[in-house]
Amino acid sequence: MCLTWLFAFAGQAQVSYDIIPLPQHVEVAPKGEFTLVSGSVIAYPASQAGMQRNAEFLSDYVRTAIGMQLTPKGNAAKSAAITLKLGLKSENREAYELKVTKKGITIEGASEAGVFYGIQALRKVFGTEAADTLRLPYATLADAPRFPYRGVHIDCARHFFPVDFLKRYIDILALHGCNQLHWHLTDDQGWRFEVKALPDLAKKASIREETVVGRNLGIYDGQEYGRGLYYTQEQCREIVQYAAERHINVIPEIDLPGHMVAALSVMPELGCTGGPYKVWTIWGVSEDVLCAGTPKVMDFLKTVLSELADVFPSELIHIGGDESPRTRWQQCPKCQSKMKALGLKHESELQTYINKELEVFMAAKGRRLVGWDETLEGGLSENALVMSWRGIQGGIQAARLHHQVIMTPTGTCYFDYYQLKNQDAQPLGIGGYVPVSRVYEQEPVPAELTDEEKKYILGVQCNLWSEYIGSPQHMEFMLLPRLAAMSEVQWAQPQRKNLADFMKRLPRMQQLYKKLGYKACGKVE
Repeated sequence: MCLTWLFAFAGQAQVSYDIIPLPQHVEVAPKGEFTLVSGSVIAYPASQAGMQRNAEFLSDYVRTAIGMQLTPKGNAAKSAAITLKLGLKSENREAYELKVTKKGITIEGASEAGVFYGIQALRKVFGTEAADTLRLPYATLADAPRFPYRGVHIDCARHFFPVDFLKRYIDILALHGCNQLHWHLTDDQGWRFEVKALPDLAKKASIREETVVGRNLGIYDGQEYGRGLYYTQEQCREIVQYAAERHINVIPEIDLPGHMVAALSVMPELGCTGGPYKVWTIWGVSEDVLCAGTPKVMDFLKTVLSELADVFPSELIHIGGDESPRTRWQQCPKCQSKMKALGLKHESELQTYINKELEVFMAAKGRRLVGWDETLEGGLSENALVMSWRGIQGGIQAARLHHQVIMTPTGTCYFDYYQLKNQDAQPLGIGGYVPVSRVYEQEPVPAELTDEEKKYILGVQCNLWSEYIGSPQHMEFMLLPRLAAMSEVQWAQPQRKNLADFMKRLPRMQQLYKKLGYKACGKVE
C-alpha cells in the first residue's frame, strides 16, 4: 500500500509514512488530517532535561529539512501541535509510538531513547521540501528495534578523522536508529588515543614516514602522515557526550596483542625481538606482536585500559584480538617459558591468558571485554562477547558456547568493500562486493541455532576500515546508502522485510541525504 500523499498547494510539501526503517505497525485512517504550521509548539515535560533536548533536536531537524520553525516549550501540551512524552508500555525500552490525530502529533516512548527514535521517524515523514504548512493524514506508527545492539564501526587508526566529522558521523548513525559506535583507535599504522601516563605513545606512534599508494605494495607516496593526529582524552570525552545525547554508546577499541607495531615503535622492549620497529607504512598483518612472556606488557596494557575506562563509560571495551600471528611467540624463549609455567600446550592459549588477565582487571572496573572471533581459538571466559567477522561460523560457535555475539561478517557487513560491480565508477575500496541488496537480505540470526542459542545474538554491525578511505567524503560514500539497508536489518522483524519495497522507499531517504549534505553513493545495486 502506498502511504505517500502529495499536496500541490503553495507552501505545502510531500508527506510520507513510507520511511526507513519501516515500522512494525503502520495504520493510516481513510480520512482526516492534521495541519501543522510554522510557529507551532513542541511540548515536553519541563522537568526532564533529556526530553527538552529531544524537543530541541526535533526543532533543529525540521528547520534544517523543510525550513519550518517549531518552538520547544515545557509543560505546554494543551497548546502544542507536537507533544513528546514518556510512559509507553513496552518490554522494549527503545520502543515508540507516533500518532497523528485531530488534536495534533504525539510521540510517546518507553524511554527518552524511544522518544528520540520516534523523532527520527517523524523527520523522515516530513521529507525535505520547503514548507510552512504540512497536512498529515491521521495515522499511527509503532516500532521497537529487533536487536538491542545496532552498531557502526569506524577505523581512525589507518586514517585519522577530525572531531567535527566524528560528530557528523554520529548524526548519521542517529538518523538511522543505531545505538553503538565502535571506535577503532589503534593499529600498526597509527596510535590515536592519548595515554597520559605514556605521553610519547600517541605523540610518536601516531606518525608514519609514508603510506603505500593504493594497492601497490611497492609504491609509496613519500609523505609523512599523522603528526599530531591523535585524540586527546578531552576530545574523546567530547565525542562520548555528543553521542550519549543522541542515545549512542561509544565502544573504544585498543587492538591487542597483534596490530601493535605503532606502539612497539615507541616501546620496543614490549616486543619479542626487541626491535627496532617503526610505524607500519603498508597494510596487512605484521608478525610483530606484544610479547606474552614479558611482564611489562601486562603493566602496559593495564595502564592503557585503565585510562581508556576513565574516559569511556561504555560497559563494553573492545580489545581486538584479530590477526595476531603466533610466529614470534613460537620462537621467543620468554613466551615459551611462560607457556611452560602456565601449563599451556599451544600458543593460542597465550592470547587467552592475556585476555583473561585483562578481563579480571576490567571486571573490577565494571567492564566487559569484546573481541573478534579469533579470541575463541584458545577458549574464552563466560562473560566475553564475540564479534563474528570471518563469516558467521564464529558467531554460531560462540552462541553454542553461550557467549553473546555481534554478527559482522565480511560478506554482508564490510562497507570498505565496493558497493557497485563497476569498480571504476566509485572510489577505491579494499576489494570484494557488498551491494545494498546483499546488506538488506542478510539474516543475522543463523537458522541452525536452537531457539535458546538464538538469544545470544545481540545484534549486527557494519564495519568501515580505513586503509583505502582517507577523507570524510569517501567515508560517507562508503557508508551511504548501505546504512539505510543495515538499519532495517537492525530494526525490522524478518517477516516485515521486503527488498523490492525497500528499494521503492530508498529514493526518499536519498533526498534527505542530499538535503543534509551527505555524500552518498547515487547508484544502488
